[in-house]
Amino acid sequence: MGKHSSAVTKSNNNRRPVYLTAVGLLVLSLGAVFVVRSFGSESGADGFLGGGSCDDPTQIQLHTTPEIQPQLEAAAKSLAAKKDKDAPCLQFTISPVKSSVDARTIANKGDSTPDLWVPDSSAWIPQADDGDSIPTIVVPSIATSPLVLVGRNENFANISSWLGAFGTTKPALLDPGSESAGLLALLAVGSERSKTSATDSLVSSVMVPLAQRLGSMAKPFTDVDGVFGRAAAENSQVVVPASEQAFVKYQDEHPDAELKAVVPQTGTLVFDYPIAVTSKADNNQVITEAAKSLAAEMLTDAADQARDDAGFRDGLLSPLTGGRGVGDIIQLTKPTPSAVDKALLDWTRLSLTAHSLAVIDVSGSMNEKVGDKTRMQLTIAAAQQGLGLFPDNAALGLWTFSTNIGPSHAAYRQLVPIRKLNKAQRNTIIATLQQQKAIPNGGTGLYETAIAAVRAVKENFDSSAVNAVMIFTDGKNDDPNGLTLTQAIRQLESLRDPARPVRIIALGMGPDVDGNELGQLAAATGGLSYVARNPGDLQGVFINALQSR
Repeated sequence: MGKHSSAVTKSNNNRRPVYLTAVGLLVLSLGAVFVVRSFGSESGADGFLGGGSCDDPTQIQLHTTPEIQPQLEAAAKSLAAKKDKDAPCLQFTISPVKSSVDARTIANKGDSTPDLWVPDSSAWIPQADDGDSIPTIVVPSIATSPLVLVGRNENFANISSWLGAFGTTKPALLDPGSESAGLLALLAVGSERSKTSATDSLVSSVMVPLAQRLGSMAKPFTDVDGVFGRAAAENSQVVVPASEQAFVKYQDEHPDAELKAVVPQTGTLVFDYPIAVTSKADNNQVITEAAKSLAAEMLTDAADQARDDAGFRDGLLSPLTGGRGVGDIIQLTKPTPSAVDKALLDWTRLSLTAHSLAVIDVSGSMNEKVGDKTRMQLTIAAAQQGLGLFPDNAALGLWTFSTNIGPSHAAYRQLVPIRKLNKAQRNTIIATLQQQKAIPNGGTGLYETAIAAVRAVKENFDSSAVNAVMIFTDGKNDDPNGLTLTQAIRQLESLRDPARPVRIIALGMGPDVDGNELGQLAAATGGLSYVARNPGDLQGVFINALQSR
């Protein structure tokens, strides 16, 4: 349910003044006292909430994350009730605005930039850098709420860490680009790594599929109550990272929901609700002192009780009363601004859908055995497993290559056109993969194939996706009638277009692969190469490749 904007408005000569909501602020600091004027009530009594002249009040716009607006209004009203006849006055408007929206508005120097800002997390403050300055935090926290995992009890068999919980359930992250709960969940996975032995590959194996799955949704999750409803459904495997405050509120409104909240054993991050000055006006000292007094008013006994009733903790993270919430917590190290930037950038990149062409080596060397399987069999198995990482809205096609296997003696054969990965396309790719066999004495026409594949993807470029050619090979180019490496690199570089980038992701396997050659081919397109000397490690290499696309 949306909150209203609260404001005190001045009267005119044509009608009696109307009292909308008295949001008053009395500031006792540096010898200054500020009062908000009340311009009438339903009983018709005009006057001041504190004496003194208030013909030209200082206007202050305060934006706040919606869930804590009632507490700010109550604190402001309490301040306004403190009267001082000699005090100047301020006129406040308190409006609910999502923290990510305000961060973008402030960064873009938008017309609706407020004077004071209360985001739900200080992680958004550096995102509000407008190129000249970053908003100044004048009150570190007016309330707190730990990030928790919410779900059915049976889904918490592994709460050793955030990564462990995500790897054994079906996480429903609120959109990290717009919702603090989603962003803090990503940051928690990074922050806890100082306490775990999680490798880059392990983190990728959990987070890449998660980003692909959530990124494929037509609309990202933004309504926490709606996602709680999914998590509460019988047999649901959904777990939801959310604030403790949101969970407690949902419990109050849905007492029959079979949900619990937990914090992984590594600890958690915290919604800290700072107050920041965003005004560029000359009266910033007045605004700063007003913010401090508003915060002080939220520390009174009455305000403490109201805050706790609403599900917020104090600045010391004291557990909620009545056994609500998750009790005592361990706090993870607060992420740096650069960590926040990286988390947002990585998620944006990983959650983009894919428009890709898989190109698989079928040269004679792919018949060589590794243990009881051939390189060809291992490659097909890895490709099939990798296929499961792509969401349904991704598009994928399939080629194979060797030498002289295509029309006009081309080094490549086009098997499955690039199409959306609906059930039919997946089945077609899998069936086609399973039919592939290495060609006895077949060479490796790598250069010709790489160039042709990049051209093919570029011709059908999808601007809403990551466009890539994924080359699986166990060797190096050995086509005696083909291009040299230098010639191939020049042709690939000539195909580069910043507006329509198509990157080669080269995945080499086995002891004979030329990592330097693959690296140069990939680099010519802005892509990357990976080598698994043991073909059995190809699945992990595939995960890493997707993460770095």
